[in-house]
Amino acid sequence: MGTAQDAGYPQINCEKQCCNAYYEGTEKKKLISCIGLVDIKTKQKWLFDATPDICEQTQILKEQHLDNQKVIDGVFLTHAHIGHYTGLMNFGREALGGNAIPVYAMPKMKTFIETNGPWSQLVQLNNIELKPLKNDSTLRINKALKVTPMLVPHRDEYSETVGYKIEGKNKKALFIPDIDKWQKWNRNIIEEVKKVDYAFVDASFFRDGELDRDMSKIPHPFTTETTTLFENETLETKNKIHFIHFNHTNPTLQEKHHLKDSIQNLGFRFAKEGDNFDL
Repeated sequence: MGTAQDAGYPQINCEKQCCNAYYEGTEKKKLISCIGLVDIKTKQKWLFDATPDICEQTQILKEQHLDNQKVIDGVFLTHAHIGHYTGLMNFGREALGGNAIPVYAMPKMKTFIETNGPWSQLVQLNNIELKPLKNDSTLRINKALKVTPMLVPHRDEYSETVGYKIEGKNKKALFIPDIDKWQKWNRNIIEEVKKVDYAFVDASFFRDGELDRDMSKIPHPFTTETTTLFENETLETKNKIHFIHFNHTNPTLQEKHHLKDSIQNLGFRFAKEGDNFDL
């Protein structure tokens, strides 16, 4: 449903060539990272994260995948950074005026929404209904689909951060749009990728030095770090990795770039809007 980092592409006040390419017409706008989950048989659909682009993303779900007369059957939140939950505002009084839309959240995330305006108003007016999640506790959302939140290390100023394992009848997916560094996680990312069929993982920055500021203050696994970590793994394992959550400065956000080609030649993949995966 989207592949860009929290601030989207193009990014505000960016005068670099990476964003000028959009204004010059050589690159397309990129929506903020998010995935949709659709069960055609039960006529249900969910979003993983409520991004600032939620209006477009829910419309895409409706027009291209499932129109069940609902905006959404539920939203699973990863954490309280701007690209991942602020789309909830569109469920409120000034916009949709939603009615008890299920929003799944971890304890700190749930408390953050309940105790801070304007988000708390969504709860007070019953625009959303918060559904508690527990780390490593699997939630069956229907007969065919299961969702498991997994805590990951990140800059948790306002809430904890999770990734999700999503299980269908036949296949499994891993969704980790944000994490500090793989080595900080209490799990082995290589082993976690091997357990699933698709892994949508954080690739905010391509390499160190990409920004004109101290990048250790905004840690993410560089694309080059992830590819190095998996360099001795099989092609089958590498093929499972689909990079997402690209900062506007990341050259692999572009439709075509030689660095992107070099990574794809190694067996890794780059997610793009419109991709579909069966579970």
